[in-house]
Amino acid sequence: MTAATMRALQATAFSIDSLALAEHPVPVPRRGEILVRIRAASLNYRDLAILAQAYIPTLPLPYVPASDACGQVVAVGEDVTRFAVGDRAIPLYTQGWHDGKPTPEQRTRRTLGAPLSGVLQEYVAVPAEDAVTVPPHLSDAEAATLPIAALTAWSTLQEGDVKTGDTVLVQGTGGVALFALQFAKLAGAQVIVISSSDEKLARAKALGADVGINYRATPDWHVAVKEATGGRGVDIIVETVGSTLDKSLAAVAFGGFIGVIGFVAGYEAKIPLRAVIGPMIRVQGIATGSRTRFEAMNRAITLHGLKPVIDSTFALADAADAFRRLEKGAHFGKIVIDI
Repeated sequence: MTAATMRALQATAFSIDSLALAEHPVPVPRRGEILVRIRAASLNYRDLAILAQAYIPTLPLPYVPASDACGQVVAVGEDVTRFAVGDRAIPLYTQGWHDGKPTPEQRTRRTLGAPLSGVLQEYVAVPAEDAVTVPPHLSDAEAATLPIAALTAWSTLQEGDVKTGDTVLVQGTGGVALFALQFAKLAGAQVIVISSSDEKLARAKALGADVGINYRATPDWHVAVKEATGGRGVDIIVETVGSTLDKSLAAVAFGGFIGVIGFVAGYEAKIPLRAVIGPMIRVQGIATGSRTRFEAMNRAITLHGLKPVIDSTFALADAADAFRRLEKGAHFGKIVIDI
């Protein structure tokens, strides 16, 4: 009897041009696992960095990219009680991280899209304990944007103890930034967005942003942030760039919080220690979140009817074009791949 096969997108080298469709066997769910028919996936900057060999450079080839997806359960292994056939499911990016802090092994060896096989394929099998249910009002494409971008934004605001009346600064208009904008507004906070595009700033304001600053027109954007807050600074900064940490330190309020979640401009940043110690700033790395936190976020998304912002959608066969759009930085919100 011949095993069933499926389409999978794999990279045979560390380049976008190497992406090509291949046939892989459909996995069979083992005890405790669910088999998910992937309907949609979304891309993150991490996926691009891995493909450029700038992140996990020793990853064996070929590999299937991407970590974020939504699909339907089509089979279950023995002893599965969390899901039934027909349910929609979102696999956790960090497999095995259910609550509290992740273990080093989970963070380095149990993440989808590398080193575990990714989601740009028609079926994946994951432990039932390592997936969450889908907010019912979201489409598969919208739900596929949640595992990294939404949960990272949610975790940043939770770690920063966001509350009504706070001011939150988000950098850019990618997936994490726009989710942070939406979640901060739900919490009753004011939001400042910085971007290099006046058009994107206008769209961010339509989503609820209170202040927009074009950092190309205003390179000293930290000064403009202080002016916009009456000299006080912001309570929480969602630091997606990395190399701008010195300006973030100059823009944050006394006792404020900087959640460092990205490295789109590189892995190094210069930090003036006096800017951390004197004003008692808390700087913390954010690594998505646990299943417990994911489920809490989904309850909030459902309660408020929040809708993710999707920039564009590509077919699986055209996934290379999706990666190129991400590489150009032209997107506003999440790039989705329909499977």
